[in-house]
Formats: sequence, structure tokens, C-alpha cells
Amino acid sequence: MVDSSSAARKIATMATSPCPSGNEKKHWWLSNRRIVDKHIKEARNLIATQEPSDITSALNLLDAALALSPRFEVALELKARSLLYLRRFKDVADMLQDYIPSLKIGNDESGSVSSENSSQQLSRERVKLLPSNDSSSEKAERDPSFKCFSVSDLKKKVMAGLCKTCHKEGQWRYLVLGQACCHLGLMEDAMVLLQTGKRLSTAAFRRESISWSDDSFSISNFPISGDVSSSSAPPTPPRALTESESISQLLSHIKLLLRRRAAAIAALDAGLYSEAIRHFTKIVEGRRGAPQGFLAECYMHRAFAYKSSGRIAESIGDCNKTLALAPMCIQALEARASLFETIRCLPDCLHDLEHLKLLYNSILRDRKLPGPAWKRHNVRYREIPGKLCALTTKIQELKRRVASGETGNVDYYALIGLRRGCSRSELERSHLLLCLRHKPDKATNFIERCEFADDRDLDSVKDRAKMSALLLYRLLQKGYSSVMATIMDEEAAEKQRKKAAAALQAAAAVQVQQTAQSRKPESNLSKVEKSCPNRIKSTENKVATSSGTSNTSVFQGVFCRDLAAVGNLLSQVGFNRALPLKYEALSC
Repeated sequence: MVDSSSAARKIATMATSPCPSGNEKKHWWLSNRRIVDKHIKEARNLIATQEPSDITSALNLLDAALALSPRFEVALELKARSLLYLRRFKDVADMLQDYIPSLKIGNDESGSVSSENSSQQLSRERVKLLPSNDSSSEKAERDPSFKCFSVSDLKKKVMAGLCKTCHKEGQWRYLVLGQACCHLGLMEDAMVLLQTGKRLSTAAFRRESISWSDDSFSISNFPISGDVSSSSAPPTPPRALTESESISQLLSHIKLLLRRRAAAIAALDAGLYSEAIRHFTKIVEGRRGAPQGFLAECYMHRAFAYKSSGRIAESIGDCNKTLALAPMCIQALEARASLFETIRCLPDCLHDLEHLKLLYNSILRDRKLPGPAWKRHNVRYREIPGKLCALTTKIQELKRRVASGETGNVDYYALIGLRRGCSRSELERSHLLLCLRHKPDKATNFIERCEFADDRDLDSVKDRAKMSALLLYRLLQKGYSSVMATIMDEEAAEKQRKKAAAALQAAAAVQVQQTAQSRKPESNLSKVEKSCPNRIKSTENKVATSSGTSNTSVFQGVFCRDLAAVGNLLSQVGFNRALPLKYEALSC
């Protein structure tokens, strides 16, 4: 009874209450329009000061204006430009993500279910434009032309068509979103958007210039080179660049980076790894910085080039830089885990694989890839379950290998980039170069050439870079100690082998000398016995024939030399026999 009485009371109230007249509706609309105009006027004044705090206040006013009039073009443009001035590029991309060229309409086609309202939104907005009676449904089942479609997809298509037809009114979207995409690392999208914005602005200026009078193009409005050079006016300070000039410079820089990256990837695909490394190094070490996302992608490609050329330590270092800039990069985690497995560093490999497993589980839990809808990924959502199963099997296998005691069998030669049996000088040279490149004190130098989309990420990027560089440096030091110990053992073993070889050679020489000396006495004795009488007889004949003419001192010298030779031979043999000499020979 109470419910029926309350319902009757409400009906009576609705019946007696006067309906709003047309004048009241008009007054309500005009009041909202005045409020919106007031908010926009105050926001313009605050934006003109170019102070971050005032621009933040202007954003609040613009949000209030858009709450009353969501499609008001002036408010949308002011909000987008304010966000761009405050370097909130992610908010700009989220606001205008329907205009990003790479963000395709069908998420299932691209394999990325990374929008915030991915599957639930599509399921809610899936509509059948068919009557509800049975006969019509049967006809619809027989007729394949009747299909389901998504209202969000239709809205995107309509908006894309509208922004193609709108010329001056919508050109700010392309210019603002192009600059935001450039700072977010979406270089191809930024180039397309900026070129489209420039083309639309040029066309709009051309249409406006048709209605201008000839006085607007008088030659007095443009300086002549002769007058400028001859005038003695003081030099004016450098003026600020206009929007078109800054966009032209930004567009040329984007094209340069894209050309270099295209050349590097072509060299990498062709197997010219040193050429690819050179091109990627020009990008990451250029004088002008590059966006965070673009640099992370270039570091990842250079890591692949280093890995293909056999430089494992440099490849791990580039993977560390990629993960410092993009912690959720699945490709970098897989590459670093593969590198650690290559050198048989199983604990670090397990750590990366466990991190990757947690990332896969979070993707399956959230039903979307990490990051906003416009963020690029090298993996598709539908591939995640299969990858997770294979990853779980691999983790179990590695755990069994670790339990069996394979943790101490690290291939430090492959890590440092040396051949087995290398010399001490080669090891010291390679170790010095790697230490200079991967020293923890220099781990954050690459951040100076990086343009961050959000300055709040700077401290976390530095911490991740320092930690990963310290772990790599410790691994290199451990590898240097291990390889140096191996080289010292090989040098000591080589010295022992040389000593043993020298001792064997000396023993062989002594044995040969002993055998030669044991054979020599018999031959020397027979020679002496045969040669001594003949030599004495020849000496007596010489003395007898030349006694009248020869000098005594000459005869004595010859005889003394022959006697010394015979005595030397006899002393070597060990015989003490008397020589059959005449007494005249003793006079010498």
C-alpha cells in the first residue's frame, strides 16, 4: 500500500509540474554557452603567460568547458596545445589516438588487444541491425549480407572521413599529434601527420589568399636584399621560430633518423653486421637527441647486430639499455635471456625468464598488451598463451640443469670475445676495451642524448641502467680473472714442458758424448803407434840432410812442436810409454 501511494504521488507531481517552455530551454543553452566562453577566455589569458602553473589552471578551466560542450573545437585545440606545452605527450596521444595512422581499426588483425576497452567494449557495442522476430532472423541467417559490426569501428571511420574533409578546422590535430608522436618515438606516424598538417595548412592559406587584395602583396612589405645590406640599422635579436618553421625542422630531423634506421636494418638483413652497427651508432650517439622509444628500438636492433657478429658483451649491454628505457620490452628480455644461455650463465638466464613469465601472466590477466593502445609491440596478443607454455617448459629444464651443477661452467671466452688459447696481451686488450665501454660510472651517459616523454621517468631509468651495468661489469671482471688464471696455468705448464725438453736434450747430448769418448781411445792409440816411428824417422832424415844449411833454432822449434803434439795425444789416451828418441833431441 505504501509503494502504490508513493507511485501515485509521483505521477500526480509529474502531472501538475509545468513543462519547461522553449524560452527556458533557450535561456539554459545560452547560459551554458556563456559559461563555456568565459572559461575559454580565462584559459586563453592564462596560456598567454606561458607559465606551467597557469597553463595547468587553464587545463582545469578547459576541462570544465568540455564537460559542458564536449565537441567544442576551440576548447579541444587549446587543451591539446596546453598538454603539448607541458610535455604531456602521452595525454595528447590518448586524446587524439583515433588520428594515429598506425593504430588500425581491427585490433584482431594487428594482434594487439591493447586498448583500454578492448574486448569488453567491443562485446558491448556489437550490434545487430535486424528485427527481433523469428522470420526476419531466419532470413538474416540465410542472407550473408547482414552482418554484425562495431559501433566504435563505425565511429572511427566516420571521424577519419570527417577529418579528411575538414581543412582548416582540423589541421591542428595533425600538427599537435605529429609533434607528440615524434616525442613518443612513433616516427613514421609523426612524419605522416606532420606532412598532412603542413599540406592542409598550405591549402588553407592558399584559399585565404585568393580573397586578399593586391595591396596585401605589395613589394614594400617584403625586404629587398640591397636595402638590407646597405642600411646601417643595428642587428635585431634572433626572433623565435614560427610554428611552421619549427615543424619543418622537426620533420627534416625525423626523415634523417628514419633514413639512417632504414639503412641500418637493410645492412642487418644483408648480413653486413659491422655496417649495421655503424649506422645504429650514428643514431644513438648523434649530436641531436632522439626520443626514448625510438632509441630503445635502435638499441635493440644493434644488440641483434652485435650478437650476430659474436660480440656478446656489447649485445648484453645494449639489451640493458633497451630495458632501462623500456622495462616492458618483451623482445629485449627474450634476447638477453638467450645471450645468457649462450654463455651458459644459467642463474641470470633464469632471472630474465622468470621476469618474462610474470609479464606474460599479467598480459593474460589484463587481457591486453602492456602500455596504451598506440604503443607498439613486437608480439601479438594471441601468441602469448603458446609462448607462456614454451617458457614454462624451458624454465623447468634450466632449473634441472642448475640443480645438476652446471652453474660454474660459464663460457667467459665467448663473453669477452676471445678464442681459446689466447695470449695474455689479447686478454688484457679486450678486457680494457670492455671495461672502458661498460664501466658503471659511464652507464648513464647515453641518457644525455635521450628525449624523455615524461621527465618523471628519468630517475628510474638511471637506477635500472646503473644496476644492469654493475651486474655486467662484475661478470666481466669474473671472466677476466677466470681466463687469466687459465692463461697463467697454461704458461706455467709451458715452462715445465720447456724445462723437461731441455733436460732431455742435455741428457741425450751427454750420452752421445760419452759414447763418442768411449770409442775414441782405441782409434787414437792405433793412430799414435803408427804415426810416431814414421814421424821420428822423417825428423832424423831432415836433421841429417839439413844440418849444414838449416838453422838450429828452426830445427828445435819443429821438433818441439811434434813432441808437444805426441805428448798431448798420449796424455789424452792415458798411456805413459817412453818414446824412442835420441839424446840430441833433449837439447831443446
